Amino acid sequence: MLKQMSLKGSFSLCGKGLHTGLSLTVTFNPAPENTGYKIQRIDLEGMPIIDAVAENVIDTQRGTVLGKGDIRISTVEHGLAALYALGIDNCFIQVNGPEFPILDGSAAMYIQKIQEVGVEELNAPKDWYIIRHKIEIKDGNSCITILPDDDFSLTAMCSFNSKFINSQFATLDKINDFATEIAPARTFVFVRDIEPLLNANLIKGGDMDNAIVIYEQQTTQERLDKLADMLKVEHRNASELGYIQHKPLVWENECTRHKLLDIIGDMALIGKPIKGRIIATRPGHTINNKFARQMRKEIRKHEVQAPIYNPNETPIMDNIRIRELLPHRYPMQLVDKVISLGATSIVGIKNVTSNEPFFVGHFPQEPVMPGVLQIEAMAQCGGLLVLNTVEEPERWSTYFMKIDEVKFRQKVVPGDTLIFKVDLLAPLRHGISSMKGYVFVGDHIVSEATFTAQIVKNK
Repeated sequence: MLKQMSLKGSFSLCGKGLHTGLSLTVTFNPAPENTGYKIQRIDLEGMPIIDAVAENVIDTQRGTVLGKGDIRISTVEHGLAALYALGIDNCFIQVNGPEFPILDGSAAMYIQKIQEVGVEELNAPKDWYIIRHKIEIKDGNSCITILPDDDFSLTAMCSFNSKFINSQFATLDKINDFATEIAPARTFVFVRDIEPLLNANLIKGGDMDNAIVIYEQQTTQERLDKLADMLKVEHRNASELGYIQHKPLVWENECTRHKLLDIIGDMALIGKPIKGRIIATRPGHTINNKFARQMRKEIRKHEVQAPIYNPNETPIMDNIRIRELLPHRYPMQLVDKVISLGATSIVGIKNVTSNEPFFVGHFPQEPVMPGVLQIEAMAQCGGLLVLNTVEEPERWSTYFMKIDEVKFRQKVVPGDTLIFKVDLLAPLRHGISSMKGYVFVGDHIVSEATFTAQIVKNK
C-alpha cells in the first residue's frame, strides 16, 4: 500500500511576481499526514493561512488566485503542479507577498528543488480517488472529460486563433514523466493581449525571461514600440512576426504542454490524487477550476470508495479455505470469498440470494437482510484479517468484544452482492484488535461499524 508523502526538508525560491512585479520569496516546508496543501501569507498581520482547495479559488483571469476575505495569493499553479506530479500529498507553503514568484514561467525550478531536498514517506496510506464512470464539465467551447483508467494520464488539445499555434495537443501518459516532459514548458502570451493585461494592472513583472511572447498579428511600429517601452524591452521590427523570447522553444508544442502543466496545478486543488484519464479540450484556469470543484463534490458523495470487484479474478481465499480458518458453518458462514488481503486491510464478498435461511422469517413478503448479520459478516472478514497475522491460524478463533458507530444506510435484498472492506485501526496487541468496516453494494455504502475483537487459541 502506498503511503502519503511530504518533503524531507524545506526550500525557498526567490523572484519577481508576474502580476505585481514585487520581489517575492516562497518557502515549501514538510507537513504531517492528512495536512494537504496550505499556504500562509507571512507578510500580513496574523500570518493567515489558506487551504489550497478548489472552493477557495476567487479568480482565474490570468492564473489561479486563492482568496479568503481580503487575503489573496496568486500564481500558485506551477508550484502546486510540481508537488502533485512528484507525489507529495502534504506541504506547508509560506510566501511573503500576494503571489508566488513567476521564476522562468515554468515548474522546472520547483521540480529541481523538490528533488534536491527529497521526499519522505509518512505513516498514513495515500488516499486515491478512483474514477469509476465518465465525468464531463463544459464551459463554452472548453471541455474536460475524465474516464476510468488504472492510472493517471492527461491529454490536452488546444486551438488558438493564430497561424503559429493554431491547433496543438500534448499528452502525459505517465505522471513520472512530468519532470522532463512537462515541467520546463513556459507560460505564454500573445502581443495583442499584452496591452489589455497591462491596463488591467496585471503582468507588471512579465518579461522575455519568464514567458513566451507570440507576435502574430501585425501592428504599427509606433504601437509596438510603446508596448516595448511599457515592458522595458528592446524595440523590434513590427513587420517581423513570430515568437519573441530569449530562450528558444523547448518543444514545438510547448504552449500546449504548459496548458497541461496548468491543469495539473489546478487539479492539485482537488485534495486527493486521482486515478483516471483526463481529456481536456481548449483548457484554461476557469474550466480547470470548475472541474476541480466538481471532482470535490464527487469525492464528498463517495467519501469512502467501494473496492473494485472483478468476479473473473481468482480469489485469494475461496469458501473452502475460509471454512478452514473460521469455525462458522452453514447458515452462519457469511463470507463467500476474499479478493484482497494486505497487512492492514481485507476485502471480502458475499452473494445474497433469495434462498438465504434468514429470509424465511425476516420480512418474508419483502426480504431484507438483517443488519446484525451484515455486521457479523463484516466481522468475519475482520477475523480473517487478524488471523492472517498469526502462525497456524486454524488453531485460533475471533470473538467480538465491542461494536461502535454502527450505521445502516440502505437495505440489502436478494440479488445484491456485498463487498466488505475492513481496515485495522491499530496493530494487534495482546490478541486484541480494533477495526473499521464497511459494507458496499455497488458504489454505495449500505452499512458500517467500528469493532474490537480478540483472538483466542482453541482448546
